[in-house]
Amino acid sequence: MRGITFKDIKKVGNIVLENNLFTHVHYPEMLIMYDSNFIEFKKMPGISELKDTEKYLRDFHLKRGQNHLKFYFPENEKLSEEVRIYLTETGYESGFLELYAIRPNCFPKVNNNQDIEIKAVNNQNVENFLQLQYNQDLQYGSEFARQKIDFSKREFDDPAIVQILAFYQEVSAGYAIVNVSTETVEIDGLNVDASYRNKGIGSRLQQFVMESFPDKIVILVADGEDTPREMYKKQNYQYQGFQYEALKVFED
Repeated sequence: MRGITFKDIKKVGNIVLENNLFTHVHYPEMLIMYDSNFIEFKKMPGISELKDTEKYLRDFHLKRGQNHLKFYFPENEKLSEEVRIYLTETGYESGFLELYAIRPNCFPKVNNNQDIEIKAVNNQNVENFLQLQYNQDLQYGSEFARQKIDFSKREFDDPAIVQILAFYQEVSAGYAIVNVSTETVEIDGLNVDASYRNKGIGSRLQQFVMESFPDKIVILVADGEDTPREMYKKQNYQYQGFQYEALKVFED
């Protein structure tokens, strides 16, 4: 397996500024989607560099009615102590992501529960997908959930994106989005409704991806402090690296 990095992970947005220190990505179609409106550092910033970049991004966002700051730091580098302390003292939430990869033939065999059916999203079931996703996204606010519907409709028409829907006893119960590139497929946004968890739906969604793209490397990102990462390890995913991130949301 070739070296997989966070550069293989799809980030939606347009590069509006790039220099020796960072890349600034902006997505005007959905200003409240933090993961598409951010700065990614190319090298670990010192405090003065971080403060200057923070001011630049804050000014840029204020002009567009955005109330957040989101930073990604260089992959496989831990935050320096001074940066960590500054982020904590100034109200950022920080953590780290972990990157995993697997060849489809290494994915363990899944129990073929007849109650579960996995389908690619199409014109017949797209409304089921959108409603299920809307219900899940409400935890981030009704406005975000509403805008996410329009975002997903745009993705539905993108040939490089496959939306997958899981049914349990004919009721829509989970979904995933797959970003397809030349060598890899990324499982993004895998989600199972709380009422249908621990029934094997997440594994069946992944199995569908493995069977659909047997010749590609399957990749995904997990929260470095969350429990799903332990499941991925048990499923034979191989750890590829980590990346720190920080988010600050200002009160309106």
